[in-house]
Amino acid sequence: MYEILHDAAGRARRYLGTLNGRSVAPSASAIEALSELDEPLPQRSSNPAETLALLDRTVSSATMGMAGPRFFGFVIGGSLPIALAANWLAGSWDQNASLYEVTPGVARIEEVTSRWLIDLFELPPSTATSFVTGATMANFTALAAARHTVLAGAGWNVEADGLFGAPPITVIIGEEAHPTLLKSLGMLGLGRSRTLRVPVDEQGRMRADALPAFKGPTILCLQAGNVNTGAFDPFEQLIERAHERGAWVHVDGAFGLWIKAAPSLKHLARGLEGADSWATDAHKWLNEPNDSGLAFSRDARALSAAMAVTAEYLPSQSPHRNPCDFTPELSRRARGVEVWAAMHSLGKVGLAELFERNCRQAARFADGLRAAGHTILNEVVVNQVLVAFGDAERTRSVIAALQKEGTCWCGATVWQGRAAMRISVSSWATTDADVERSLDAMLRAAAGASSV
Repeated sequence: MYEILHDAAGRARRYLGTLNGRSVAPSASAIEALSELDEPLPQRSSNPAETLALLDRTVSSATMGMAGPRFFGFVIGGSLPIALAANWLAGSWDQNASLYEVTPGVARIEEVTSRWLIDLFELPPSTATSFVTGATMANFTALAAARHTVLAGAGWNVEADGLFGAPPITVIIGEEAHPTLLKSLGMLGLGRSRTLRVPVDEQGRMRADALPAFKGPTILCLQAGNVNTGAFDPFEQLIERAHERGAWVHVDGAFGLWIKAAPSLKHLARGLEGADSWATDAHKWLNEPNDSGLAFSRDARALSAAMAVTAEYLPSQSPHRNPCDFTPELSRRARGVEVWAAMHSLGKVGLAELFERNCRQAARFADGLRAAGHTILNEVVVNQVLVAFGDAERTRSVIAALQKEGTCWCGATVWQGRAAMRISVSSWATTDADVERSLDAMLRAAAGASSV
C-alpha cells in the first residue's frame, strides 16, 4: 500500500507542477490517446503500479487545466493545497460520515465547520447545515425543507403522503434562474416549467416591482450572484414582501454567498440573511475539490423532517448531530473535512483576501478589454466579466482562437440575446501576472480575428 500511495503522490506533484507551462486545454493528440483505455475488462489481475501508470499516462495529459491559475471557463477554483491534502487524508480514513456514534471525528468536524459557516455568512444561529455534493444537491436539499414547511402549513405531510393530492405549491423564480435550480425543482416534483417567472433588469436582477401576487403554499427563489453578470437580487425588498404573504424564501448562492465573507463587497448581499434557506458550492469560490456543496435551513427541524432516515440497525440515538439526518445520502464521504481545513488555514482575513483579490482581477480584465475597444456587457461587481468582440460570429471566432492558443480558457455564453465571452475569476492560484498574461492572449486573439 505504501509504495502505491507514494507513487500516486509523486505523479500528482508532477502533474500540478507542470500546469503553469502547459496549454490549459488538452491537445488533440492527448484526447486521441485516450483510446488506449478502450479495452475489454482484463481477465487477470495486474500490478497496481502498472494500472496507476496507465491512468497517469493516458488521462493526465487529457485533462483541462482547472486546477491551474488561468482557467476562467466556469465559476470554479482550483483546489487549495490544504484542501487537497485534507481530501487525501480524509480519503485514507475512509469514513462513512453518517452517524456520530460510528464516526465521531468527522461528524464533530461538520459540527464545528457548520458553526463557522453560519458565522461567516451571518445566518441565524439556529440554522442547520448540510454537506452535499454540489450546488444542485444543495438547492435540492434546501428546497426539500421548503417543500416540507409550506405543505405542513397547509396540513399536508409530504414525506409520508407524497405529492399525490397535495395542495399545489406556487414556485416563483427570476427569468435568470440557474438551470440547476430548475433541475432541483424537477427532482422534487415541483416541476421545471410550472414556475412563475419574474422579469429581471439589464443585469439579471429580479425586479421587485414585478413580484406577482400569490396565495397558499409558496416558495420564492432568489439569486446571489448571477452566473453571467455576478449580479445580486434586491433581497431586502423581495424577502420582506414574500414573508408578508407567508412564503418561504430560498437563495441560490452557488458562488455569490461567499461575498458575505468579503468586507468590501458584502453590501451586495445585504438582506440575504433574512431568507429561510440558502445554497452554495465550496468547490466554486472556496477552492475545494469537487463534490462539496452546502445547504442551509433556518429551521433545522424542517430540514431534518425532509432528510432524516431510521433503521433498526442504525445507532441513531446521540446527543450530537447525525449528518445523515440533514443530507439526501446515508452513505457519504466526509466532505466537511476539507471545508474545515480551508477555513481553518485561511481564517477570515485569508478568505476575504481571496474573494476580494479575484474581484479586483476581474475588474482588471474588464478595464483592459474596454480600453482596447471591446464591449463589456455587465457591471463588473464581483468576479464575472462578459465581453463582446463585435457581432456573434466574430465573438465566437475570438473565443475559439483563445481556447486553441492555450494560454487561458474562457467559455462562450449568450447574455440577453447577445453572444459574449465569459471570464470567471475564481482560483486561489491566479496571480496578477496570470491576469496580464491572459489579457494579452485575449487581445492577440481579438486582433487576429480583426485581420481575417
